[in-house]
This record gives sequence, structure tokens and C-alpha cells, in this order.
Amino acid sequence: MDLFSSNEEIFKVADCEIELDRKFLNLETAKSYFKILHNETPWNQEHINFMGKISPIPRLTYWYSKENKEYTYAGIKVHPVPYTELIAKLNSIIEEKTGYEFNSVLLNLYRDGDDAVSWHADDEKGLGEYINIASLSLGEQRVFQIRPKDSNSNGESPITNIELNSGSLIVMHHPTQKKILHQIPRRKNIDLPRINLTFRFIP
Repeated sequence: MDLFSSNEEIFKVADCEIELDRKFLNLETAKSYFKILHNETPWNQEHINFMGKISPIPRLTYWYSKENKEYTYAGIKVHPVPYTELIAKLNSIIEEKTGYEFNSVLLNLYRDGDDAVSWHADDEKGLGEYINIASLSLGEQRVFQIRPKDSNSNGESPITNIELNSGSLIVMHHPTQKKILHQIPRRKNIDLPRINLTFRFIP
């Protein structure tokens, strides 16, 4: 299902389609929205329990839901906060762009290149059977890596690197979360922050 124009990029991995619009927001708008979200979001430092050791996750987060939906990921339960005016605006224009309905969004603040997220899929039971996710990037450019969950005949899972610039929108169509893993790796040479908004629908 091609939602975007022929000028935009489509990545096909493991029979899944991921679409990228590098100019969803112009640079001036992306810069303005980044400043608002960076300064006005009451960011949380969540912690994860791994093998009995509790550690802070390497980024800051915040959860918004216009329909009062809770969400649990990686053992972290987040409670809903109503959409702000800007979040509601972004939700609306992304719904118009993609044709999908979204009612919640997880914000991630990567403060610098030491902040990251490891290989995972957004396939929690709370997201339902058909999972479509739209991810908006603001701020510093970071590499977004994807690879199949299943290895090939050589026992490898080839990695695709996608550079996400400020103002870019990436859409991961169903069944991407069932078949593909993704991550934002650490990059020691990056000193500036990035905000990522992952819009999703909670049934």
C-alpha cells in the first residue's frame, strides 16, 4: 500500500514495507516544533529491570494519549496524559498523510549520541493484531537500523541503515512489527539532541 508519492522512499524488507518522507515538515517548522517539545515536555527518566538489576534507560520519554490509553513496553507501564495542542495537530496531519488512525504517542528524547534504543519491535499485546506506526523525527539526524527477525540461509540478518533527518516521517506498515526489528544505535560523535514521536493506535 503506497501512501506516499513517487519522490519518497520505500524500503522493502522481509515482505514488509517501510515508507519514508524526508520532507514531511520543512526545516523551519521542524526546528520550531523541536524547541517547543524539548522545552515544554515534562520528560521522564524510566528504569528497566534486567536480570534483577535496575538501570535507567538511555533516553528520556513521555506518553500522551487522547483516549486515556495506558501502555506497557519493556516492563515499563506509562500512564496517559491528554494531548497538548501541538501533539493533537501533529496527530491530525499524520493521520491525513497516512490514512491511519492514531490515538497515542510515545515521545523519546535522545540527548546526545550516548542515548539509544536497542533492537526491538513494537509488538506489545496492547497494540492489537494489526500494528501501523508513524514515527516523526525532529532535531539531530540519527541512523535508524532495521533487520529481519529471522536470519537468512547463512544465519545472518542483514541490516538496512536509514538516515532520519529533522522533519522526516517514517511509516512502518503491518506486519513490520511482526517480522522486523529496529534500533537507534549509539554514536559517540553526536553532541546534539533528537526527539522522536512514535504515533500508534491502542484498541
